[in-house]
Amino acid sequence: MLTPVVDEDGAPFWEYAARGELRIQDCADCGELRFPPRPCCPHCQSFASEWRLMSGRGRIWSYVLPHPPLLPDYAAQAPYNAVIVELAEAPRIRLVGNVVAAPDAALDSVDPARLRIGAGVKVAFTEVDGVTVPRWLLERP
Repeated sequence: MLTPVVDEDGAPFWEYAARGELRIQDCADCGELRFPPRPCCPHCQSFASEWRLMSGRGRIWSYVLPHPPLLPDYAAQAPYNAVIVELAEAPRIRLVGNVVAAPDAALDSVDPARLRIGAGVKVAFTEVDGVTVPRWLLERP
């Protein structure tokens, strides 16, 4: 499995994820959310930032079923999904992940026929190779 590379700007995101919280960086001056995390606000150029707690709800903005899986480690899990989730309270913020049947379930645990653009999802967290990653559960199982 691929695990995220944690850099200085994104470290708080992963620390909050390890606590089961989905937080997005926002500008402490103008209040604009930004993802991926970075040192300077692209709207007002401020270097002041905070981490806003999100509800963890969103909708599938887009998805793909890789055919064939391009990385050997993923071939055994095919067919799996890769989704882009638009956060409910921050429609311009989109996160990439997988829809699974349960936080620790395999990437192929959801029948691809159940995925729809616009389907409601909620975040769930699981540890992968020492890093807690967000995954997505369908709100209507």
